Amino acid sequence: MTQLHATVESALDPHTDALAGEWLSLQQVTERLGIKPGRTKQLLAERRLLAIRRDGRPMVPAAFIKDGQVIKGLSGTLTLLSDAGFDDVETLRWLFTADDTLPGTPVQALSENRGTEVRRRAQALAF
Repeated sequence: MTQLHATVESALDPHTDALAGEWLSLQQVTERLGIKPGRTKQLLAERRLLAIRRDGRPMVPAAFIKDGQVIKGLSGTLTLLSDAGFDDVETLRWLFTADDTLPGTPVQALSENRGTEVRRRAQALAF
């Protein structure tokens, strides 16, 4: 099973779905990033982006893309959470759940270039 298939097979609960807000199809991701479809699939396979199956299609939270690029620090954070044993839905839930110590959500902090704080918290989860 390729990483793309493993990534998009997780079941998404309604609460986590709502946390993420706006969702993008892979075609929309490709357009927003200005890349070819094969490159989008490569980003997913390399775990630089996370897609979850919604209504039978792999979808990516729109918050993962800002100004035509994947938000800085997302890839490293995805790796840390995976290493801590988080599945894709748990990862998504963690990224979009408010953390008063940040403040805001981890994905907001990443988009505001506060990735060090986010990664520090993600690393602590592994212990």
